Amino acid sequence: MSIEETTSVLINGLEEINNNINFREVGEVISVADGVAIIYGLNSAKFSEVIEFDCGIHGIVSTIKKNLVSVMILGSSSLIKEGDNVKLTGKFASIPAGEATLGRVINVLGEPIDGNGPLISKDGKPTEERLIEVDAPGIMARKSVHEPLQTGLTAIDMLIPIGRGQRELIIGDKQTGKTTIAIDAIINQANINKTVDDSEKVYSVYVAIGQRRSAIVKLVEMLKLNGAMDYTTVVIADASESAALQFFAPYAGCAIAEYYRDNGKHALIVYDDLSKHAVAYRQISLLLRLPPGREAYPGDVFYVHSRLLERAAKLSDNRGGGSLTALPIIETQAGDISAYIPTNVISITDGQIFLSKEFFNKGLCPAINIGSSVSRVGSAAQIKAAKQVAGSLKLTLAQFREIESFSQFGSDIDAATQKLLARGARLTEILKQKNGCPLMIEEQILIVFATDKGCLDEVALDDVTSVKEEYLQYMKENYTDLIQSIVKDKKINDIDELFKAVSSFKFKKD
Repeated sequence: MSIEETTSVLINGLEEINNNINFREVGEVISVADGVAIIYGLNSAKFSEVIEFDCGIHGIVSTIKKNLVSVMILGSSSLIKEGDNVKLTGKFASIPAGEATLGRVINVLGEPIDGNGPLISKDGKPTEERLIEVDAPGIMARKSVHEPLQTGLTAIDMLIPIGRGQRELIIGDKQTGKTTIAIDAIINQANINKTVDDSEKVYSVYVAIGQRRSAIVKLVEMLKLNGAMDYTTVVIADASESAALQFFAPYAGCAIAEYYRDNGKHALIVYDDLSKHAVAYRQISLLLRLPPGREAYPGDVFYVHSRLLERAAKLSDNRGGGSLTALPIIETQAGDISAYIPTNVISITDGQIFLSKEFFNKGLCPAINIGSSVSRVGSAAQIKAAKQVAGSLKLTLAQFREIESFSQFGSDIDAATQKLLARGARLTEILKQKNGCPLMIEEQILIVFATDKGCLDEVALDDVTSVKEEYLQYMKENYTDLIQSIVKDKKINDIDELFKAVSSFKFKKD
């Protein structure tokens, strides 16, 4: 055999060997602590790529330096030790999404933890894997917010309206009812879904970040009790989970909600809460030895929240017209909304609902401080009937709050001021609502209309709640057609006719 022939045989043999070998880049764990690992050798790793440890646990690449990669571990770091091998998977972090997740409680990895078996939809459709980190829709893909998302809370729907595609912050001290407002909004969506077409239904996602598991169990039971779990997915990264899992929880929940938005449907997502999310990211950043900034938070904590909240949007008709509405929750300390994280999130969102500890202690539930709350979408997110009755409501309440403080000094008060105080006190009473009892928008309109026309001025304050309930029942039984016209036309066609109907009810009891 000649030299050329021998060379040819050897080359062909080597090519066959190479074709049968799968090359995979392998790194080595340099250090591991509290859910974060430093790995040497993964030179081709990409941001947000999933890696796999020898023990089978996965992680997500968070920072990349020369020869070193930092990884957030999605599981128990106690199973990983220095010197373990790590390999790239070529995949990016994703989570199952679709209607199979409705009514389910899942963790950040997309695994059901409610004991009801695998994720399977009623019609047998498989789940769709969606990346948890995606770019927010661009400007041309969006449409201005113009459709109302009704929470069932009169104080919000009448005074601080929320629209589909909006980002409305719920902010306040601990134990002031922030989560209650979000849960009432989810329950109200379920109530509305039972009366509208499939194209108008709103599907909800509740993300629990760093919450006590006992509190989450109570929350899920409340949703079930009110029939809201059929339209809701609960994503959990409770207080016992690692900081990495708590950090990824809102992104995972957002990916599930985006499934509905991108398929021409409507979704509502609650992040409870982003204060704990920021603390989890601070913990991770300090472990990664990133430069700390104000209050030891890393410099990019603003970007962490902005890239999440910007994914909420009302899409243009060319993109299907779907929407994703976000209700992030922020906990303040002693009502300080000028702290670092609160001001960051306020600057990103389209308004805020501020809950006051002072109002809560007075028995006002929801304890919304109307003066400090705002919706930057405004009346664009209200139906015409709501605009017709709620136009002067905020001004009346503001005047009442101001005069109320002066009236406590006991000086002589003229008749006009007394009338304003009486009207404001009754407006405050009708804005009170029990937990888990949202009202349909037509019921809110009837209540506010009657109050604005002075029908409740002579009713004793202690009787306002009971009279309100009797009044609504009376209107439903005797003026069904009138109520249905408001629901259908979304406006009050004849103010005089409505006033005549309202006046027929005996508000003041003998």
